[in-house]
Formats: sequence, C-alpha cells, structure tokens
Amino acid sequence: EVQLVESGGGLVQPGGSLRLSCAGSGFTFSNYGMNWVRQAPGKGLERVSTINYNGAYTWYADSVKGRFTISRDNAKNTLYLQMNSLKTDDTAVYYCKTLVGGNWKEGQGTQVTVSS
Repeated sequence: EVQLVESGGGLVQPGGSLRLSCAGSGFTFSNYGMNWVRQAPGKGLERVSTINYNGAYTWYADSVKGRFTISRDNAKNTLYLQMNSLKTDDTAVYYCKTLVGGNWKEGQGTQVTVSS
C-alpha cells in the first residue's frame, strides 16, 4: 500500500523558515516524480513545487519561486520542501502527492501557519 507521511509543519512568524518532509513507502520512491501541493483556508488545491524522479528537474509556482526549494533523498525515500522568507499567504495545509499506478496518492498533510 502506498503511504505518504508529511511532517515538519508548525507556527512560524513572517520571514521565518520551515522544512517539510514527506516519507514514502509501499512503492519504489526513486522511480516517481513528486509534488508538493497546498490548500489554504477557503481555497482550492495549489501545486507548489515538483521534482522529477532523480532530482534533476524542478518546477515552482511563481508564488514561491526564489523562496522554496524542493529536494529528495532517494536513499531515505524522503521528499523535502525548504521554505524560507515565509509570508502569511503561505498559510495552508501542505501535502506531498504522486501518481502511482494511474492513481494520485497524497498524505494526510501538515499544517503551516505563518502569523505574527
């Protein structure tokens, strides 16, 4: 069974940093591209960042470009999102997401709250 478990969220002041992690299991993690998506209160899902299977290709939404960095450690089956210069608009539940066997899989999410 595919499992994705996010961690690392929390409350941080504007301008602060957090690093999110997503541990994958039940599939060959190193074969799959991975995504971070987020859902802010009252809004739809927004794709934040994508990384290909070996980390050679990355993509960022304009809203986070230059502030967030996606990375992965295939030896540890773990995806990361380093978030710097956080803004109140970054407040959301963050999910890691991947397409396995034709089905989208995501974890339970981790809450990120940016507030003074």
